[in-house]
Amino acid sequence: MDKKKLEAFKKRLETRQQELRRTVNRTQADGRIADEDTAAADIADRAASSYNKEFLFSQSNNERQLLQMVENALTRIREGSFGECVHCGNEINAKRLEAVPWTRHCIECQEKLEQGLLEEAPR
Repeated sequence: MDKKKLEAFKKRLETRQQELRRTVNRTQADGRIADEDTAAADIADRAASSYNKEFLFSQSNNERQLLQMVENALTRIREGSFGECVHCGNEINAKRLEAVPWTRHCIECQEKLEQGLLEEAPR
């Protein structure tokens, strides 16, 4: 991959990383506020608060996972392996990288992974 394209991916990933960090921090703060609101609430309010906390936790968990994938992609850029499938070593299609720059697998290996025919490689 040429240096100009690699730099563009790096900038996109760094921007996404900052957005995700802000979102994760905001979601965690919202969860703490929801915790504080339950002290004097009746049972219906506590149930609604519990649901909101569970939703926020799920959302935060997804965002943390995505953040980890973005950070791993930035590590692969630094190591010089960005754009290569972590399983087979083949080059990942440029359109796939444009759509999902933090992807670790080429289309073929991703399909095998989703079908359970491939074990997830260590990060």
